[in-house]
Amino acid sequence: MVTVSDAFYRILRHHRVKAVFGNPGSNELSFLTGLPDDIPYYLALQESAAIAMADGFAQATGTPGFVNLHAASGTGNAMGCLTNTAACHTPMVVMAGQQARRYVAVDAMLTNVDPTKLCDPLVKWSGEPLRPQDGPALVSKGLILAASAPQGVTYLSVPLDDWQEPADESALTHLLARSVDGAPIVSHVAIDVLAGVLASAASPALVVGPGADTEIGFRAAVALAERGHLPVWVAPSPPRAPFPTRHPLYQGQLPSAVGALAGRLSGYDAVLCFGAPVFRYHAPSDSDFLPPGVDLYGVTDDPDEAARAPVGHIAIGDPADAMARLAEAIPQSGRPKPSLRSIPQADTTGPAFTAEAILDAVDAGKTDDAVIALEWTSADLVRDRLTITRPKSLFYAASGGLGWGLPAAIGLGLGFPDRPVIALIGDGAMQYTPAALWTAARHQVPVTFVVCTNTKYRALEEFSELLHVPQGDYLDISGIDVLQIAQGYGVESRRAESLEDLTRFVGEATTARSPRLIEVRER
Repeated sequence: MVTVSDAFYRILRHHRVKAVFGNPGSNELSFLTGLPDDIPYYLALQESAAIAMADGFAQATGTPGFVNLHAASGTGNAMGCLTNTAACHTPMVVMAGQQARRYVAVDAMLTNVDPTKLCDPLVKWSGEPLRPQDGPALVSKGLILAASAPQGVTYLSVPLDDWQEPADESALTHLLARSVDGAPIVSHVAIDVLAGVLASAASPALVVGPGADTEIGFRAAVALAERGHLPVWVAPSPPRAPFPTRHPLYQGQLPSAVGALAGRLSGYDAVLCFGAPVFRYHAPSDSDFLPPGVDLYGVTDDPDEAARAPVGHIAIGDPADAMARLAEAIPQSGRPKPSLRSIPQADTTGPAFTAEAILDAVDAGKTDDAVIALEWTSADLVRDRLTITRPKSLFYAASGGLGWGLPAAIGLGLGFPDRPVIALIGDGAMQYTPAALWTAARHQVPVTFVVCTNTKYRALEEFSELLHVPQGDYLDISGIDVLQIAQGYGVESRRAESLEDLTRFVGEATTARSPRLIEVRER
């Protein structure tokens, strides 16, 4: 007899699910009884960590993430990191359990919590099987929707006594044979419009976002920029690095305040934006969205991003495909190339070091194939001091929610076994999901963690100045021993004595066989 559990795992294999990450509760244990040997299960000690690990793994492998969480409180605990997953359009299915079917109605009446509705603002679809045999069909639907543009999160809740029920084998045969192919692309008419904009503009610019950070998109952005002699900016608060940071056309990262961003674009008459929302704003401003005389055109595969853009002419479709087609459609430009961007010299005096100096030391030690997981707010605006030469090399929390970076680095390490993974984490950010270190140690995931310690809540200190809020010692986070925390979870750790020491430690990431951590004092 083929059980619901057997059918469920066949569906996971069919949709290329390579691993399950989880923090289960009592309602989810029945799911684990059918766990096959070829789909590993990575236990996290906290639900947000499980989400972030699956997120990093999915982004690294290009396969759907799959997370097994306890319903209600477990899903609630995961919401912080789930905001990043949803904002980054990571394909993921979150599956929780329910009480046995005979208790479901009574349990819902007593708790007044519907797990399928708990994270509705963040998910594309949620569902639960009306009968045990519906579970395989629903997870198939969830996986297809999660991987469909715009990619995102789906949620499934399954009663704990469904798994050993007999499956509908006829339905399973059809589920394993079907496929869905419908990736949207930008129309030829829209590509012609963009080509016309570039032909008539005197001073155009290119803005790229996370949707361009694919093998095709990365190459296409370079080709388009070089063919059109376009200065290239990265969209504000980017969760990825979609353009090589040492390319002569690269100008840097746009700020996340309306006025400051408009100021950076004031020298252009046309701006083309691919693979990013227009735009993410964080700091308050009373300025206009764009300076006078600037026309903005964009391409995104997310209709919601297009609809909420306050300005511009937005086409819906694959941004990487659109850039590649546009690069082929335009002639070599005769416009002068923009001037080269300069990187200011860092202050390297110690014993506590500037963010710029620490980034330079990390950059000196890492290889070009290194993968960076970044959750260090001091480095956000200067992150492009890091040399990025290939796609999928830098990952950042898409919604800015802390607690994502450390466990996401572990997922990246599992998903990129042939690339060294380096996590740049602030000492405050580390405290959100430190238990993820246990998973790294248990599975010997060779991530190199660099924890930058300034004993401050610096991001809020800066906003206190911006908002004219008096500062006090309520933002002081001194007294945390990062090294003892890491050692307690079984991770080798030590303190950097110099920038050269940090560079050597990062350089050893290429041969690391287990997780390791170094703390460096930040000024």
